[in-house]
Amino acid sequence: MPEKKKTTKKKEPSKKVKTRPVKKTTKVLKKKTVSLATAKRGEKKEKLAKRKYYETVGRRKRATARVRLFTCQPFENEEAKIVVNDKPYHKFFSVFELQQIVAGPLKKMKSLNRFEATIKVKGGGIHGQAEAACHGLARALVKFNPDFSKKLKRAGYLRRDPREVERKKPGLKKARRAPQWRKR
Repeated sequence: MPEKKKTTKKKEPSKKVKTRPVKKTTKVLKKKTVSLATAKRGEKKEKLAKRKYYETVGRRKRATARVRLFTCQPFENEEAKIVVNDKPYHKFFSVFELQQIVAGPLKKMKSLNRFEATIKVKGGGIHGQAEAACHGLARALVKFNPDFSKKLKRAGYLRRDPREVERKKPGLKKARRAPQWRKR
């Protein structure tokens, strides 16, 4: 029988690859143009961030509202300066009833024109968001002046409404609704 020769691969010496020298170039980026409205919004946010504020959280059902209450010099008109998710509150809550709910604590304390508020709401429906904003505003007013607590508590603004949607149970159609009973 002929013997099998073992073949082994010979390692070739590593070749050095010649590279070209890299040219150093600098690119001039174009200046970003920003619309006037966006620039003003950015300036307002910077100004508001520097001012002192009282921050609270209000909740209702699945809605959560983060409220920042700023003190300011009393202004002329009776319209409150409340901004909800970067929109005036009367545009965010288009229904008049919801506007009344949001501004309720400020009206109760007769201080619609003495405060500015920025509110970030998320979750839930529009009605739950309005009530969460109301709850947060009331808490912020109490943080500003603890003497407001008695009046706001009596009006029911400081109570966190605990009612939430009950969870669906297995074997039932809804939380408590059972399937229709059949005799046969």
